[in-house]
Amino acid sequence: MLKRFEVKNFKSFKDNLIFDLSKTKNYAFNESCIKNGICNNAIIYGMNGSGKSNLGLAMFDIIRHASDSFSPHDLYANNYVYAGSKLNDRVVEFKYVFEFEKVEVVYSYSKISADHLVSENLTIGGDLFVDIDRSRTINKNKRTKAIINFKGTESLNKEIENDNLSILMYLKSNANLDKRTKVNKIFYQMINFIDGMLYFRSISDNRFIGTHVSNQKSIVLDIIEREKIEDFESFLNRVGIECKLIKHLNDICFDIEGVPVPFFDIASSGTKALALFYFWISRISEEKINFLFIDEFDAFYHYELSKEIVEMLKKQNIQILLTTHNTSIMTNDLMRPDCYFVIHNQQINSLPYLTEKELRFAHNLEKLYRANAFDSNDNDSE
Repeated sequence: MLKRFEVKNFKSFKDNLIFDLSKTKNYAFNESCIKNGICNNAIIYGMNGSGKSNLGLAMFDIIRHASDSFSPHDLYANNYVYAGSKLNDRVVEFKYVFEFEKVEVVYSYSKISADHLVSENLTIGGDLFVDIDRSRTINKNKRTKAIINFKGTESLNKEIENDNLSILMYLKSNANLDKRTKVNKIFYQMINFIDGMLYFRSISDNRFIGTHVSNQKSIVLDIIEREKIEDFESFLNRVGIECKLIKHLNDICFDIEGVPVPFFDIASSGTKALALFYFWISRISEEKINFLFIDEFDAFYHYELSKEIVEMLKKQNIQILLTTHNTSIMTNDLMRPDCYFVIHNQQINSLPYLTEKELRFAHNLEKLYRANAFDSNDNDSE
């Protein structure tokens, strides 16, 4: 699981932003939202321009160099480094803290652009296993020799001159580590976790990061090829869209009194968004997704449908982060205060850490939020 994430100097984030998913409370309701003391289901709020979307992009930067999964260049190519950074400080820093089998794994790296690494550092259980820092020099030359301390890598070439190449990917491709060793097993769990990360945004264009699905894949053709039309129809009916779907001329159509009408010709924005959601949710198990980030997940949904979608996602048994402006789902009936986060002034905290009030199940979180009860990002009460 992802336990904590930090980023600095990336796009709109000037200072170090810390997203700590382990700062949870001892609430006795909706306990399934927390797993091993880490927030497993989170919803993120924030004003327009506060950084919700950039947070998602930052968290998925790791896909660009540490996975073979899809990562569109255009989402990262422009304004990768914070525009106001000084010329001698144009390095973007990332830090991921994972936890597997109660062992903490810390992977940090820095870049000067979307595809050029400066440094990498990996510790498992507090012990150093990977380190390289090309910003340091030896005899005026860049330091390109990596420290790699995994057992079984003694004869591996440790000169990594290519700054496009992550040591994680280098090890994945060139080292056959003995998985019977716990440290090696944990390393591969981290690699598999990264490979299983998926980001998409629920708006008109199907932009995503992660998985090995072709970015040219049509939702309609995908459903037809996988013979999922009936299942898709059942899904729509379950969330309140009463309809009958049929295949007609290699298209999915509404059956309106015997007349086939192409699905995307008359579907509402909300129904199209549901089709996109179905496209991804139906392959969570197939693609071995374990971490899901949906940006503006309910931009086109009625508030009751938003709740239904959250309930559906909670049953997936994976770590889920959602962004939204919909405060009607900020309720203890759905989740719990330490699973609702607010990003403001380049800081992100869950509701209990934004107020001195002791939040209980009976509290109306939406009402408190609208009354500006969570305006402080400086509160760190335990």
